[in-house]
Amino acid sequence: MQTGSKLPDVTFKTRVRDDSIEGPNPFRWQDKTTADYFAGKRVILFSLPGAFTPTCSTYQLPGYEKGFADFQAEGIDAIYCMSVNDSFVMNKWAEAQNLENVAVIPDGSGEFTRKMGMLVAKDNLGFGMRSWRYAAVVNDGVIEAWFQEPGLGDNHAEDPYGESAPESVMAYLKAQGEKAA
Repeated sequence: MQTGSKLPDVTFKTRVRDDSIEGPNPFRWQDKTTADYFAGKRVILFSLPGAFTPTCSTYQLPGYEKGFADFQAEGIDAIYCMSVNDSFVMNKWAEAQNLENVAVIPDGSGEFTRKMGMLVAKDNLGFGMRSWRYAAVVNDGVIEAWFQEPGLGDNHAEDPYGESAPESVMAYLKAQGEKAA
């Protein structure tokens, strides 16, 4: 993807809490679209190879979660974490990470990721098709800034991390703020 590109229109299959449902699984299916997440907002979207994986769970997701107030101060309305995992997995991961600030988006079939040009095979790790690691600042559904890890390709032997880190995105936002001042 490139700066200035519009995000693809996709319908995400999500599970949302519904207090009217009794029992141990008080959730219902709810379709959410690209517009539901991105229209009229300036957000950070970051995508990663998989929920519960080491780099994602130790550095990337916690960094965005802890830095939320600082990102808000730079004009960010929301932060979304996406992965080619289903809603059940993404919701459990969000729960395990005690998320309060970052919302998860399940791209279970990889449709959004494929349309973004970021779907890669990770068969070498037994993962199947997954997202390449990236981040973006998205303004009203249009990519304002793009942060992609190097080496995009199928069955990459490494999992590069740095370009899409919260620190990289924050450096961009601060530079934009200085230009505006």
